[in-house]
Amino acid sequence: MSDEIQLNDPQTLYRRWEGSQWNPFEVDLERDREQWRAMDSEDRGLIYWLLASLMVAEERITTKFSGLVGAYGSEEEATFLATQQVDEARHMQFYARFQDEVVASPATVASHVGRARREVSPAFEQIFDVALVQAHRALVAAPEDLAAKVRFVAIYHLILEGTLGLTTFKFSTEYLDREDLLEGFVAGYSRIHHDETRHIGYGVWFLRETVRSRPEQAEVVKSTLGDLLPHVAEALSGSGDGGPDIERLGVSMDAVREFALGGLMRRLAIIGVELG
Repeated sequence: MSDEIQLNDPQTLYRRWEGSQWNPFEVDLERDREQWRAMDSEDRGLIYWLLASLMVAEERITTKFSGLVGAYGSEEEATFLATQQVDEARHMQFYARFQDEVVASPATVASHVGRARREVSPAFEQIFDVALVQAHRALVAAPEDLAAKVRFVAIYHLILEGTLGLTTFKFSTEYLDREDLLEGFVAGYSRIHHDETRHIGYGVWFLRETVRSRPEQAEVVKSTLGDLLPHVAEALSGSGDGGPDIERLGVSMDAVREFALGGLMRRLAIIGVELG
């Protein structure tokens, strides 16, 4: 299983999706249940913050995606985008199952999300509950509006998945592996991460092709990132109520920022957009 960003056209990405199926109910969580019961409150608090953030994020990106499917530019693109919505629902099911079987008692997804929302920061809410929701609403209202599609993809694929998602995965799984904790969660999360590298590949491909054919759309990407990057920095820093204690993961904020910003700048170079 490769974690490289899969930058290909939608038809190639669809074929890769067909060979990458997995079942969120087949991941072994038995050892995770034993370890969760034995953890001290500090470890539980850190991991629950991570899980809460992922749970809320996955609910948002599952339910605020159909507008992009409706804004497809070709049948091949529509087919691939439909697979991404299936992926997001599968991811939400895995996090809900982990809540059911390891962290809490069985409940509806909405109940788990409602409880998780008490853990996330205002910066996180600004990104997922304001910017994403507004961009999705605009795209649903006008699926033929190229600028609305560019803005949505920039938020969804560059910011949510390509910056917040990849950064959270790297440092949280390194911590869990180092501490030999929750191997079932890491296994499922790694499958999710692999799916998301495919999604990010689509986003970079779409933005690159769009900027090449319609150079004025580079300004839409730049303005979107300019609006959101301060909130991204705050969400990753742990500042504000409900933020993570990043240093408990054994990393510095400089390392987190370097990884997050470095990855974003590499993808922008491929797309052909300069922030400065």
